[in-house]
Amino acid sequence: MDIYLVSFKGNRRSYFSNAGGLVIKIGSKVVVAAERGEDFGQVVRKGSEENIDPEIEIPKILRLGIESDLDRMIFNRQKETETFDECLKFVEKHRLNMKLVDVEYQFDCNKITFFFTAEKRVDFRELVKDLAATYRTRIELRQIGVRDEAKRRDGYGICGKRQCCSSWLNDFSTITTQMARNQNLALNPQKLSGNCGRLLCCLKYEMEFYDEVTPLYPSVGARCTTRHGKGVITKSDIFKEEIRILLDEAGEIVMTLGELKRARSRGTFSVTDSRSSRSNNVGSKELDDLQG
Repeated sequence: MDIYLVSFKGNRRSYFSNAGGLVIKIGSKVVVAAERGEDFGQVVRKGSEENIDPEIEIPKILRLGIESDLDRMIFNRQKETETFDECLKFVEKHRLNMKLVDVEYQFDCNKITFFFTAEKRVDFRELVKDLAATYRTRIELRQIGVRDEAKRRDGYGICGKRQCCSSWLNDFSTITTQMARNQNLALNPQKLSGNCGRLLCCLKYEMEFYDEVTPLYPSVGARCTTRHGKGVITKSDIFKEEIRILLDEAGEIVMTLGELKRARSRGTFSVTDSRSSRSNNVGSKELDDLQG
């Protein structure tokens, strides 16, 4: 059975099965089975059954999209803009402490989903009543986090590329300030935070590499003994695979990782004091606030 990843508005993605044997290409517009109805999306890539929990029934791709389906989606987008403005009035009416992020009509208009953020739990029962009475269809209010908000809104990161969460990232992983420290990055909140105001997701990508190679190098600031004499580690460059040592009496020397390994095996290099001289240039609380 062919499995396809389909993308919807707000970079929402899910897997669907091609149970009907349709001729589907990457980029094809398709109508899929949704909760109590149908939805409309675009095929992102082909998947495999390995990506799917075998205990979960995979919804089906019902048919390929046609021109009238595209016209319907254009109509839905126009309605979403109008409904967004109307919902803001209801939010103000009930004095709710929430931020409306987006409105999404299901393709067949059997459901309207309102996405919002809020610092605390919001009692939106009266709001739902007003919305249901106005639009006479199923209403869902879904509270999301600021990272989900950035994903739905889309945008570009400080790297100049489209946000990972909007372009390919399916799930959010836990990102910690320790990851930045382990990568010896300048602990500057402005450079370490994404459009969502939280720590950059890309801090996690290279952690496996850093976890693997960092133990091979002595800490910056550590005292050491070499065949040239005693000194202190002033720099450790894992990309050039070298360390710099300021000797007490004979200036500075550079050792490659290969030379370091050989010196250790011969007993001509040892760390005599492993204390590190690294220091943070911002308060830990300011950084920790980005982890929320």
